[in-house]
Amino acid sequence: MNRNLLYPLLIIIASSSYGILSTIVKVAMAAGFTSSEAVMSQYIIGFMLALLLFALTQRSMPRINAKGWRILILSGIFTGLTGTIYGESLNYLPASLAVVMLFQFTWIGTLIDCFVKRRMLSRIEAISLIILFGGTILSAGVLDVDLSNIAWQGWVYGFFAAVTFAIFIQFNSRPVEGVTTISRMTIVAFMALVITSIFLAPEILWNGTLFAEGLWKYGILLGAFGIIVPILLFAIAAPKVGGALASILSAMELPVAICVSVIVLHETLTMLQVFGILLVLCGMILPTYLSNRRQPVPPASPQTE
Repeated sequence: MNRNLLYPLLIIIASSSYGILSTIVKVAMAAGFTSSEAVMSQYIIGFMLALLLFALTQRSMPRINAKGWRILILSGIFTGLTGTIYGESLNYLPASLAVVMLFQFTWIGTLIDCFVKRRMLSRIEAISLIILFGGTILSAGVLDVDLSNIAWQGWVYGFFAAVTFAIFIQFNSRPVEGVTTISRMTIVAFMALVITSIFLAPEILWNGTLFAEGLWKYGILLGAFGIIVPILLFAIAAPKVGGALASILSAMELPVAICVSVIVLHETLTMLQVFGILLVLCGMILPTYLSNRRQPVPPASPQTE
């Protein structure tokens, strides 16, 4: 496969795995667990899976310089903060509105990338972000939501979840010398576990909730799709595509979240939402398509007789 398409595709798969999480958490809550317990199981079992992969594939500890450690530690911190803050926003916001607030990471991440690289927002990025924003509003169905009784805490938590997720993508777009993708994933997963243990419910590990009461079944799915797949693929692809494009491509999370909730939870899907999903897909694909069109065509090699 053309590498110009492979790395964006990996970002799309990584963000799609995040879209599955909200439905899994809702299923776990229907089984009698709290959202904090479900999210905590994601980070506990996610780290266990990462540690197992590390033990099976790595022969030695990585040698990382100080700059590399800062990138990995901050990646893990903002991974954990995103899960914690987004979970808290769900206590104040309808699920559809919480998704819309989280998806502000698309323009926040692009602006952060412009600031870090000291560049102006390109025309195609601006057009893509406008399309994504409109598609997000329509596909999440927030036009039918009454916003008059929303507590201010919900807006604050929702916005800061978007900020932390945008920063996570930025740090994951930075290469780290001397570390394999498995090692990187393990370190990030450990730091995320530390952060979530401070704010959520680490007691599920020793009070029987995780293993004796069966939360581990949901934790495996949450750990796989919330830790292993996205962190691993982001570590591979984000440094190749850059923070701005990674933020735009990560918009795939929204259509996946809506489609999975319709299939598993039997939630309704209107034609307006379908149109919004199509807009999100257009806004997400547009930068990659135009970037590939602008790639210079290599000259044909002369044929020998």
